[in-house]
Amino acid sequence: MTGFASSTAAEQRFNVNLSILFTELPLLERPAAAAAAGFTAVELWWPWIDSPTPPPAELDALKRAIEDAGVRLTGLNFYAGRLPGPDRGALSIPGEESERFRANIDVAADFARSLGCGALNALYGNRVAGVDPAEQDALALENLVLAARAADRIGAVLLIETLNRPESPDYPLVSAAAGVAVVDRVNEATGLGNARFLMDLYHLSMNGEDLPRAISAYAGRTGHVQIADNPGRGAPGTGTLPLDDLLGQLREAGYQGWVGLEYKPGDRPSAEAFGWLPVEARAAAR
Repeated sequence: MTGFASSTAAEQRFNVNLSILFTELPLLERPAAAAAAGFTAVELWWPWIDSPTPPPAELDALKRAIEDAGVRLTGLNFYAGRLPGPDRGALSIPGEESERFRANIDVAADFARSLGCGALNALYGNRVAGVDPAEQDALALENLVLAARAADRIGAVLLIETLNRPESPDYPLVSAAAGVAVVDRVNEATGLGNARFLMDLYHLSMNGEDLPRAISAYAGRTGHVQIADNPGRGAPGTGTLPLDDLLGQLREAGYQGWVGLEYKPGDRPSAEAFGWLPVEARAAAR
């Protein structure tokens, strides 16, 4: 597996997404497993896919697991429906799913605040057959405004993510430009300026985007970056994306935030899926 140069990797701040890596372990064991692999920061999709408002005891147990592992939670998704699964968010879905998203906003924000997490990701949601897209977009803006205000209350940014059309054919944000346009609409509506673009290089590459051009255009409005190689959504070096070069371009463009490792480990334990990254580059300064 092709690795990153030690000097290059040392300039990044990496975190591990515990909703796609270490999933062979129970949720409460994953923070310690990430720490044992040398990482000091983690991120999560909303862990309770069936409940936007889990019992306080479950929230407290996850908080303790993260604290006891000595890692930092740097990113958290709002409730997004069945993910992994067929759903891609809830905030633009009329009816019960939108209500579940709204019920989750303060729960997710308060949990993030309790762990010093500074980024909350709001997945837009799939298009619904028989529903006017304009109606969904209006609902989405209402809910994103509420989410942006909650994020601002805890000193966090609100992230808007672009996915890819082959894997998410009903998701409307399948270009960097589309994601950034929603960011701009939210910031205009709130006046807070805390909505930011989540630039997932895997998703953008699956959409056939010119990645250097996207970085040049949107690095200044990017609040978080996620990576996986393409094809396959595996670890860096398992595909053909020049991720080392792309992250270098992001740094040169002024991006100094976290780089989330959101890739599949393949047919091996997750702890063995980090050979591309020198051990000394895995820990990030708090």
